[in-house]
Amino acid sequence: MSSSTILADDLDEKHLAVPRPDLVRTESNLEKAIDAEANINFSAPVEDAEDSDNSDDPGPAPNGGLKAWVQVVGSFFLFFNSWGTVNAFGVFQTYYENNPRWRETPSNISWIGSIQAFLLLFVGLASGPAYDNGYFRSLIIGGAILIPFGFMMTSLANEYWQTMLAQAFCIGIGNGLIFVPSVAILPQYFSTRKALANGLAASGSSFGGLIYPIVFRRMQQEVGFAWATRTLGFISFATVWFSVFVMKPRVMPKQRRQLTDFAAFKEIPYTLFCVSMIFGFIGLYGPLYYIGPYSIQNHITGENLGFYLLPIINAASIFGRIIPNAIADKIGPLNVLFPCALVAAILALAWIGIKNLGGIITFALIYGFFSGGFVSLPPVAIVTLTQDMSKIGTRMGQCFFLSAFGLLVGTPVSGAILKNTGSWIGVQLWSGAAILMTALLMLWARVYVAGWSPMKRV
Repeated sequence: MSSSTILADDLDEKHLAVPRPDLVRTESNLEKAIDAEANINFSAPVEDAEDSDNSDDPGPAPNGGLKAWVQVVGSFFLFFNSWGTVNAFGVFQTYYENNPRWRETPSNISWIGSIQAFLLLFVGLASGPAYDNGYFRSLIIGGAILIPFGFMMTSLANEYWQTMLAQAFCIGIGNGLIFVPSVAILPQYFSTRKALANGLAASGSSFGGLIYPIVFRRMQQEVGFAWATRTLGFISFATVWFSVFVMKPRVMPKQRRQLTDFAAFKEIPYTLFCVSMIFGFIGLYGPLYYIGPYSIQNHITGENLGFYLLPIINAASIFGRIIPNAIADKIGPLNVLFPCALVAAILALAWIGIKNLGGIITFALIYGFFSGGFVSLPPVAIVTLTQDMSKIGTRMGQCFFLSAFGLLVGTPVSGAILKNTGSWIGVQLWSGAAILMTALLMLWARVYVAGWSPMKRV
């Protein structure tokens, strides 16, 4: 007889009557944000046995294994081709300002990138309900067709309006179709490693912003614009269709997400945060679009190195998406977002005084890091500002929708300022002032929730 059996026999009825406490795992705010974007609730009450026998419940998430990690790779490539193409547009901005095919102002050129970014979030608002209704594969197949097709048509475009249709609308709509699926599938395969899986997948956006500009610049120098852009089309075709072939949902949401929650705007912290994000995206992409042209025109760098400043920013943002998230898990997202926005604002204003090579490279590295933190933390912050967890997804959608208009107008206004003044100071002040307003509004929201105590986690 084993020792465990002896102990069991010695236990009296009194001890047996004492119930054992259930060990409940507490989800972090990041994990709640991931679940909300996926419209999944794994903490819902378990159905009765009779119901579960007849259900199509696939069982608990595997939290690893080949199939689960392949989904992470598939999601990585969706990020690579959605936010990655948005982060890479600055290299096209630099090229188009000296475009031998057609001539347009910097403002008109930046409309191409801003509309592409706007459509990613705007169409993403509609792709969420489509995903909820079981159209996961239709969404990613649509993106897998439109994104490579947009690159191929861009390579053939000889007029501004043709480039607008191909690169802004075609690629932008394709990006919007794969935006929600890139996030939504991961909580189905991970319950204890969601933050890790999501972080690895989301890093695809920075890698896309790193790889696409480098490939474009090298190929453009060797074989010209048309084949350089087609090469990007081939890369997008291979990577997105990899996702189409390997990604498969285990279970679909049992209810549709609501598109609006207007009552949320009665809450001052949430409203302040949404307005802050509009200003943030107005200013954030100014350096990404214009750092190349600024450096080349002011003879800080040669044309070749000027093209590589954007990949430097995106490379630094990889670390900016990881480290601030780890810190936010300890001290709270608003306590990290405010300093990230404040430092980014100071850097955008300090950009005015940068006139040498060492300064511009240092600026690119530091700005890339803090802008990465600014982009990755808002969903987690919305969790902290929400009492009713069932409304997190709707509140995120509303905030992303409003942020899209900041993406839409920010860089074209920068270009218009540059054209009308002929000076870069206006562009730099516009970005710096917008991001500074973001920091102040975030501070206001943080103080409204937790007061002035710097030690309170929020």
